[in-house]
Amino acid sequence: MKYISTRGDAKPRAFCDILLEGLAPDGGLYLPTLYPHIDSATLTKWRGLPYADLAFEILSLYIDDIPPGDLRALCRKTYTAAVFGSEAIVPLKPLEAGVALEALSNGPTLAFKDMAMQLLGGLFEYELARRGQTLNILGATSGDTGSAAEHAMRGKRGINIFMLSPNGRMSPFQQAQMFSLQDANIHNLAIDGVFDDCQDIVKAVSNDLAFKRAYRIGTVNSINWARLLAQVVYYFAGYFRVTTANSQPVSFAVPSGNFGNICAGHIARMMGLAVDRLVCATNENDVLDEFFKSGTYRPRANAETHETSSPSMDISKASNFERFVFDLLGRDGARVRTLFDVDLREKGSFTLTRDEFARIAGFGFVSGKSTHADRMATIRDTWQRFGRVIDTHTADGLKVGREHRRNGQALLVLETALPAKFAETIREALGREPERPPGFAGIETLPKCFAVLPADVNAVKCYIEAHV
Repeated sequence: MKYISTRGDAKPRAFCDILLEGLAPDGGLYLPTLYPHIDSATLTKWRGLPYADLAFEILSLYIDDIPPGDLRALCRKTYTAAVFGSEAIVPLKPLEAGVALEALSNGPTLAFKDMAMQLLGGLFEYELARRGQTLNILGATSGDTGSAAEHAMRGKRGINIFMLSPNGRMSPFQQAQMFSLQDANIHNLAIDGVFDDCQDIVKAVSNDLAFKRAYRIGTVNSINWARLLAQVVYYFAGYFRVTTANSQPVSFAVPSGNFGNICAGHIARMMGLAVDRLVCATNENDVLDEFFKSGTYRPRANAETHETSSPSMDISKASNFERFVFDLLGRDGARVRTLFDVDLREKGSFTLTRDEFARIAGFGFVSGKSTHADRMATIRDTWQRFGRVIDTHTADGLKVGREHRRNGQALLVLETALPAKFAETIREALGREPERPPGFAGIETLPKCFAVLPADVNAVKCYIEAHV
């Protein structure tokens, strides 16, 4: 299996090379040259596998430069009940008939990002040791990626991590999960701006090939293909739990910010999993909803990016969206480069042609928007009817998912975080504190270690130069 760029660089690269690289040299994102198609007999064989072994089967289709025995061992070391709270790893939480939450948030940082980040930490350490190299990871977070990455990488040999976050725009719990870490290889940089500023800086540094190579810069954001690949696994696992036959259609509702989570569902569908609808749920920052309804992609300026009660989705520029557009446009790298590298830069938006827009229906995507009032109502209803407390992002997914559910068809809503991370909003909705898992009491009062920097690429580069 080899990998190419969404912007036309067709030089084939091996998995372990792109694992450490992040963005392609032309500024595009890596995708495999093809998606393996899984036949019914293979799906049947996979149905009874433990999660770690299912992960190995899927990952081994895309990773042929790590010996199978080593890859299987990495998967089994990562996906354990001790780390994720149950043998199921991603158990289901039933709601009304045919609707369930797929619990992705029982890892060390209580967010779905752990599902991929725990594996990524092991992959990085393995490959760096094999090459005798070090890596300086540069990432951006709107709330959950940062803590998941730092907890996965803390103490890892040969790895430093520099994590950018929008200053003052995360929940106190999310901030404490990151800033309270005192490990020498963890560097938290609070950027005076919004998440898109942080993400733009990461991309700018990654596109400076001289700096990237001199300081061995890698990334853990979902622009890294390995993270996206790990997320594909839980679509198969969830599908197997709610079906008895490989032809039964299932829809997934996904709270969407940077488009990585739902892009993994797109890949599972391209592999042949019987996914009917991929429901893209946005909050008040509805750039993706606008696209799926109009064909126009128009990222908002900072002043138009709302600060909401589902803060991990307060994103205007969805990095992984480019991967879907590449597939949508028949893998035409030149057309993708025109849209993302020319039209977006010069006009601030792009619009698909009528024929291009018509193709979306064939990929199963639908979308909708949820507001603060919507998520408050959904949190209250879920508690009153089912006795379950859900977080604000999952509430967005549940609200929009129900709007697009087909009668008689299973709907899985991806639970993206536990409510303990957003206590203020839960108190507003329910008048009570969300339950905290053991070990998280008083986390907000721990000493914090971070640096505040302007939204400036050179300031971040200077910080990295001084701390490696």
